[in-house]
Amino acid sequence: MYRKNILNIEPYRPGKPVKEVERELGIAGSYKLASNENLLGPSPRALLVIKKHLKNLNYYPDGSCYYLRNALSERLKINPDQIVLGNGSDELLQIIGLTFINPGDEAIISPEGFIRYPMIVNIMDGKNVFVNMKEHIYDLKAMLDHVNEKTKIIFIANPNNPTGTAVYKNEMDDFINKISDNVVVVLDEAYYEFTDKNKFPDSLQYLNNNKKVIVLRTFSKIYGLAGLRIGYALTTKKIAEYMNKVRCPFNVNSLAELGALSALDDDKYVAKTIKLINKEKKYLYSKIDKINIKYLPSETNFILINFGAKAAYIFNSLLQEGIIVRPMGMYNLPEWLRVTIGTHPMNQKFIEKLKVLL
Repeated sequence: MYRKNILNIEPYRPGKPVKEVERELGIAGSYKLASNENLLGPSPRALLVIKKHLKNLNYYPDGSCYYLRNALSERLKINPDQIVLGNGSDELLQIIGLTFINPGDEAIISPEGFIRYPMIVNIMDGKNVFVNMKEHIYDLKAMLDHVNEKTKIIFIANPNNPTGTAVYKNEMDDFINKISDNVVVVLDEAYYEFTDKNKFPDSLQYLNNNKKVIVLRTFSKIYGLAGLRIGYALTTKKIAEYMNKVRCPFNVNSLAELGALSALDDDKYVAKTIKLINKEKKYLYSKIDKINIKYLPSETNFILINFGAKAAYIFNSLLQEGIIVRPMGMYNLPEWLRVTIGTHPMNQKFIEKLKVLL
């Protein structure tokens, strides 16, 4: 009755929402530091435009996202026909799987990369080829060594979720130059806006060189629109054309498009978010250093922290205190917890509770 290749797929389990935790535990005033959301809230400009257009919900959205594609085109200096909009990066990953992966095709993935990548490959009855990271950073040389005639796609999150680490410009440039023209490289840049642009690769340049690259970005993180589910892919015209063949009609709802269009110009809010993250990241580093526990320096709005054998105890104890963080067992990192960088009161409470528990 069912397709055999989906029987062993574990559904993706997102972080628990605040209301669910408070209902289950009978507590109030919880902080969710589990899903890397922007804890300043949504872009104010997005909120204003959404409120104005609630009365138009009886109409279907613009299926081509014409105005948002053109705004992205102008900002990023890329042809609108090279942009594909999706219901978050998750749907775009699904579209990539539908577009490229045949049964038996191989995809090169890191076991410490985003967990949705191997799921997409399994759904399409492809084969995952896992290449371990080197000190929690993608080992691009080892990935190149695993490319063969069956390799169809390589997934790289840069910066990576859940490690927060990044591959920098020279190494990525060298990797892209050496990759076969028969292989599609997906560069998932959900946390791009948080990076140091002096060190980070300019991935859009790869498209100018006609490389088979798909760059994924999102409005969920820096713009605070995770609840609207909207992301975009930047690629070649030919790849975008093929992706649009399998993209569902009206996949981006009208409020998501309007909110994203307004958020895109909310530079003041973006600057405020980056300033907060950089300041609070330093605060958390200093406090964690004093506690003397290991963490990975992060290029994102979260930190991966190693609690050793106490990780499960710390996770459950923090949960009882109304602080929701993310366990990493699903990534075969059972000793680690991922913690979103929040506002200062949130981070203070996290550190205070952590000191008591340790």
